[in-house]
Amino acid sequence: MQSLLLLAVFLLVTGAAAGSFLALWAERLPRGEGVVRRGSHCRACGARIGWRDLVPVLSWPVLGGRCRVCGAAIPRWLWYAELGGVTLAALAILVAPDPATMALGALWLWLLMGLALCDLTAMRLPDALNAALLAAGLGLGLLGPGAGAALIGAGAGAGVFLAIRLGYHALRGREGLGMGDVKLMAGIGAGLGWQALPLVALVAALGALGLTLAARRGAVAGDAAIPFGAYLCAAAALVWLLSGGG
Repeated sequence: MQSLLLLAVFLLVTGAAAGSFLALWAERLPRGEGVVRRGSHCRACGARIGWRDLVPVLSWPVLGGRCRVCGAAIPRWLWYAELGGVTLAALAILVAPDPATMALGALWLWLLMGLALCDLTAMRLPDALNAALLAAGLGLGLLGPGAGAALIGAGAGAGVFLAIRLGYHALRGREGLGMGDVKLMAGIGAGLGWQALPLVALVAALGALGLTLAARRGAVAGDAAIPFGAYLCAAAALVWLLSGGG
């Protein structure tokens, strides 16, 4: 019981840090900046942000959402991402049937959140995050139905979306899905199994349609790109949680 409590505390703390790191990745992605070489700094004045202002979850409200040096606003969504990491860890703790699934499930959910943030901010799904999601998904498969089922799920997810991508391009003469979405579905299929893929696609499609219509309020939509990967990530997380962690 004590070891389980320690694991839960570790995941909650790690969730805050993971949310902060993934938010930084998504925030820098549109500018092509890395997340390792240059430390955190203010976008307005360029001042380096010290460790006391980088404490996940706590630093943003303590600073009032503003840079300590110049007073420029720090985007609120970065703080929300930190809270999201903690929330996903808490949900994994609640639904997972065993400690190993709890830890791997939390990691898988964090990666989904990171990919969703990247898609929303830059319309990109980084290969590194997709590869990590696939690895975590395969790990979940080993804990559940087995490696074979996880590999089938990964192949089915990537294969179906690759076929959709190629078919759309043949019919319309342009891309409807990026390769990032294809790779994303490999990680989702590995973590959930092929049986869950139709439900994930349906929930993502309904969510994208509903939110897009609500946002546009009847305006002419045109051919504006939709970050469908973000909807797939949210749908996959929801299906995993409602299934009790697989």
